[in-house]
Amino acid sequence: MQQTTIQPELFQFLNELAANNNRAWFAEHKPRFQELDKGVKAFGQALEEKMNGHDVIENVKLYRIYRDVRFSKNKLPYKTNRGGSFTRATKLRRGGYYFHLEPGNSFIAGGFWGPNKEDLKRIRVELAADSQELRDIIAQPIFVDTFGKLTGQQLKTAPRGYPKDHPDIDLLRYKQYLLIRNFTNEEVLADDFLDKMNQSFANMRPFLDYMSDILTTDENGVSVV
Repeated sequence: MQQTTIQPELFQFLNELAANNNRAWFAEHKPRFQELDKGVKAFGQALEEKMNGHDVIENVKLYRIYRDVRFSKNKLPYKTNRGGSFTRATKLRRGGYYFHLEPGNSFIAGGFWGPNKEDLKRIRVELAADSQELRDIIAQPIFVDTFGKLTGQQLKTAPRGYPKDHPDIDLLRYKQYLLIRNFTNEEVLADDFLDKMNQSFANMRPFLDYMSDILTTDENGVSVV
């Protein structure tokens, strides 16, 4: 049967892993992890089915628990969370979705984590010309209730080519354009968590559709895909 809830045992395991983040402990408890992870994968698949009711998802990916420590000062071998992402189908649908399950730090996110130079330039050109549509989207009560505000890394000053006193400098300084909603442990383990996640992702659509329109057209509104 398809799993539609997150089991408390998952958080129990992740807490234990945080206290025993070493290869010997993980090897001993790997069968337990693998069984719990089947449930996370099934949950992700159930979420994908729901999301296809309001978007077109072409791929769901559950990230490995093994950390890449080659270039990190933190040499702990395992992540203490389970996370996954959903890719939107076709070049016309830009942006993506992410979920993160971790005791005391669970959240969902969406938007543009690492836009390339060309995408960032195109977004800034559009916002500098007319930011009102985006401002209207992020001021909607459903947006504010779900995500609070637009977030992401920002430049400390104005991007090259824009004056510091540009009227839209608050939006032009972003290097990432992200929407995030946090969840308590109680919310994650509740029976309606799947529906809450799905509705939160659905509430991103006006923002994602707006950005997709920008990134799939030139400055004259002509399609580039």
